Amino acid sequence: MSRREKPELLIPASSLEVLKVAINYGADAVYIGGEMFGLRAKAKNFSKEDMIEGIKYAHKFGKKVYITANITAHNRDLEGVAEYFEEMKEIKPDALIISDPGVFDIAREVLPDMELHISTQANNVNYRTYLFWQRMGAKRVVSARELSLKEIGEIRKNIPDDLEIETFIHGAMCISYSGRCLLSNYFTGRDANLGACTHPCRWKYHIVEETRPGEYLPIFENDRGTYIFNSKDLCMIEHIPEIIEAGIDSLKVEGRMKTALYVAAVARTYRKAIDDYFISEETYRQNIPYYKEEIAKCTYRQFTTGFFFGPTSYETQIYDSNTYVKEYTYLGLVQGKNEAGMYELEQRNKFSVGDTIEVMKPNGENLMVTVKAITDEKGTPMDSCPHPKQKIYVDFGIELEDLDLLRRKE
Repeated sequence: MSRREKPELLIPASSLEVLKVAINYGADAVYIGGEMFGLRAKAKNFSKEDMIEGIKYAHKFGKKVYITANITAHNRDLEGVAEYFEEMKEIKPDALIISDPGVFDIAREVLPDMELHISTQANNVNYRTYLFWQRMGAKRVVSARELSLKEIGEIRKNIPDDLEIETFIHGAMCISYSGRCLLSNYFTGRDANLGACTHPCRWKYHIVEETRPGEYLPIFENDRGTYIFNSKDLCMIEHIPEIIEAGIDSLKVEGRMKTALYVAAVARTYRKAIDDYFISEETYRQNIPYYKEEIAKCTYRQFTTGFFFGPTSYETQIYDSNTYVKEYTYLGLVQGKNEAGMYELEQRNKFSVGDTIEVMKPNGENLMVTVKAITDEKGTPMDSCPHPKQKIYVDFGIELEDLDLLRRKE
């Protein structure tokens, strides 16, 4: 892959609203889940109507939408998969993301002209695997998160130029190989490989010596136990040059259960970093402090570079806590004006008249504004907006635009 070709920036979306945020804040493509057969059953996910509207919206801006169908299917799932793929004829995504060979085979039968991508769940760690999936009809293969940049570079050299490599560069890391975890199913009966993960890798653990049942021992000298499976979050914002030079075609962000604030902050920051690098590496290097500052404004669980630079160590885990770092609170999105010239939004967290909050704009600007007035839908003045998802109208004293995002520092 030539250094002169920008890789795709692929961003997750949990809802139609978040899809629009992703598109406006820098995504080249968005991946979403329908109400069936994706690996985020607890996410809001998209109805058929929302998928159609979201794809139409993305295409208006020249962007793409991929739909996940990456469960590990059981016999009982196969008939429903075929019916679901029949619906895709009307929905018309730009590609489907699949991990299961049986599901892939059904997609080929039902949707012979559909572009198919192979999920990281398929454990794609060598170039022969990539070549196999291309022979089967795949356009793109998502690398396993356990690969180093050196290994990805070797794959690139051993596959055709028209076979695309997609790689996760940011977001939560599963403790299991390529995310194929059995803990959730074992403990709760909710299968991570069918989209129902309860995230037991974030739970607190002790050990028990076989002859001392009921005597729980912390793995370290810590009376709270230890979060032995709890990985830090992946973040490659300081390593865009290495990512580009490895020949990766699509840079993927994890997070189909994340908020609009997370999506906006991550998409906007990586968009700027990629664009800056293609201006010059010097421009990119000069702006690294800005990238680090902005990427920390969404909720995260400390950062690691994962496996990209070789085997991991104890430093990639968080043993004493499962808590997130949360520096900013998401308040809402601007969604038009009323006749009085006040901005409409569905508020997500409380703020009050007189508060100073930050407006995050798609073009990279951050503006500090003071809340001048708030009314409800009937125009009744309010001192604050205490009810989540209440539709309100706000005077900020300045001109704003649709999809400007409101946030407040904690």
